[in-house]
Amino acid sequence: MPVRRLLLVSTNYAPEQAGIGPYATQIAEHWAADPETEMHVLTGMPHYPSWRVDPAYRGNWRTAELRAGVRVHRRRHTVPPRQTALRRALYEASILGHGLLVPPRTGGPPHAVVAQLPSLAGGVLAARLARRHRVPFVPVVQDLMGAAAAQSGIRGGDRAAHAAAAVERRVLRAATLVGVIHESFVDKVAAMGVPSERVRLVPNWSHVAAPSAPRAQTRQRLGWTGDRTVVLHSGNMGLKQGLDVLIETARLDPGLRIVLMGDGNQHRRLRTLAAGLANVQFLPPADEADFPDVLAAADVLAVTQRAAVLDMSVPSKLTSYFAAGRPVVAAVAESGGTAQEIRRSGAGRLVAPEDPSALAGAIRALSADPAAADALGARGPAYAESRLGRRAGLARITGLLDEALAEHTGQRGATA
Repeated sequence: MPVRRLLLVSTNYAPEQAGIGPYATQIAEHWAADPETEMHVLTGMPHYPSWRVDPAYRGNWRTAELRAGVRVHRRRHTVPPRQTALRRALYEASILGHGLLVPPRTGGPPHAVVAQLPSLAGGVLAARLARRHRVPFVPVVQDLMGAAAAQSGIRGGDRAAHAAAAVERRVLRAATLVGVIHESFVDKVAAMGVPSERVRLVPNWSHVAAPSAPRAQTRQRLGWTGDRTVVLHSGNMGLKQGLDVLIETARLDPGLRIVLMGDGNQHRRLRTLAAGLANVQFLPPADEADFPDVLAAADVLAVTQRAAVLDMSVPSKLTSYFAAGRPVVAAVAESGGTAQEIRRSGAGRLVAPEDPSALAGAIRALSADPAAADALGARGPAYAESRLGRRAGLARITGLLDEALAEHTGQRGATA
């Protein structure tokens, strides 16, 4: 009989390697390693960032599997290959509906329910399950769907933003405590009616290993030879990322090799945009073991976002970039979370979003001074170790959970 039974609700989970999936996975596996904890996860079918269901899970309505000591309960949902407000709403509705219709069998009530946002459906599911069992509900805000919908560029985004913000407000107000991954979220969460004393800062961590293979060896294997400076963007290819700027940067400067590694709903359109450009390369997502070496083999690592995006969150790719030890060039809003992390780390350069000339200029400056570029990149691992260590990150999340459990126990004792 476990001392405590925990439920984590996250639409994304392993084997997904991008976005919030790795964080949900490492949190669950960390808690499952405690012999006195029985760990359950309610999640969807693996589909991110390709927005196609993993072939190993196609045709399944629901599955239950034991993965690294975690009991993983998966529920089928729609997966829109192209993003519109309506399709996104159907995606969230199918997650919510299936989760409510067939909740996970946990062998008894959980002692706490934790949720990863921005999944609206996951937040609502977790809040309802916590309320049903009268246990603490602890959402961790990785991003806010309302803000993301308004800035997404998809049709119907404004209407979707209002609806999403209303749902998020209800979900967050129902929380025992709210975790946020960056201080830029604190005011936004407070504006939703969550008292500041119920908000805790729980930054993400670098969830990848350090590079192990020689850079020259990896570059040779990938065909990154010759004099071209390799600029790598890794992760989701969505509207929010504004990756057109990298294609236009390649068009401006044939001396650069722009590499887009990953997948997403803009993949096909970006390929069409890059037609005829010999210095643009598309790669599938790297295997987990190879990923750190591929990042480290690049000359420059790129983060881009559309100018309309109010960048509050910190992309999960950034923590991996820092660990790779290469300089980062970020074409993002000056006031956002990504820009703050670049300035704190001292491991990169900032340029205006959606400005190919500025981006190309920053990359050329780094390419012209390899020693300075290497010194800049070397600050990333130091920053990752001091501020973004996995052990410290998991300890902060565990502290958030323990505090919520203690607070709930105290409230129950006071009303007994």
